[in-house]
Amino acid sequence: MSSIKIQMYSTAVCPYCVRAEQLLKSKGVAEIEKIRIDLEPELREQMMQRTGRRTVPQIFIGATHVGGYDDLVALERAGKLEPLLAGD
Repeated sequence: MSSIKIQMYSTAVCPYCVRAEQLLKSKGVAEIEKIRIDLEPELREQMMQRTGRRTVPQIFIGATHVGGYDDLVALERAGKLEPLLAGD
């Protein structure tokens, strides 16, 4: 897979964050930059401004805001996750 940058806003106790990470790793993603909004509350504000959403995870693949876990799974089911990860 490519070395496209992946960011995920998350918290320590978020089961959907764990599932999202597992799905991404199953696709060959080696590194996910986790932005822990539970440790740095000011980052929640940044996340809300970037995404318009309050919940975690919020996932970015490159410059593309994927959304949350359900959005990630929908991309995978539609066959669009791998091209996005490949930078296509």
